[in-house]
Amino acid sequence: MKTTLLIIISALALTGCEKPKTETTAAATAAVSVDPWFTPSAPADPSPIHLLRQSAKPGDTITLSGKILGREKPFVDDRAAFILGDASVLKPCNEIPGDACTTPWDVCCESTEDKLANTATIQLVDGQGRVLKQGLKGVQGLKELSEVTLVGTVAPSSSPEALIVNATNIHVTR
Repeated sequence: MKTTLLIIISALALTGCEKPKTETTAAATAAVSVDPWFTPSAPADPSPIHLLRQSAKPGDTITLSGKILGREKPFVDDRAAFILGDASVLKPCNEIPGDACTTPWDVCCESTEDKLANTATIQLVDGQGRVLKQGLKGVQGLKELSEVTLVGTVAPSSSPEALIVNATNIHVTR
């Protein structure tokens, strides 16, 4: 009985010391630095989103500017993506006298149609075109209502109804 108990305890002790086998590599779990996408100077000659939506096609390189707004949660959780709104058309609630909205970036006073026509999804993608798996809120000062100018390529999945831009160069103005 003592021998059997000793064998069981030894077996449990040895299996407890064994490292779990996983297919995950250090490279796969390491976060990619998004710093290379950010630049200290603003790209020249940005276009407003409402004009780009009329002419930009997948594969086009474009320069645009706007504010992070258009939804109550304009940043995508755990993904390098956010909504950029056309500040020349959409007005956040904090710019409306007497409006005390607690989430002015959701532009709740604007129509759904205006929000859709004047916003773009901005994303950072890897070499295979997949959106990076990390959030951008707080990175390089990005937050709701931040003013941003960027250069990017219109994504293959973009359409006249949904402008999607794979950013290559982002400048946060404030």
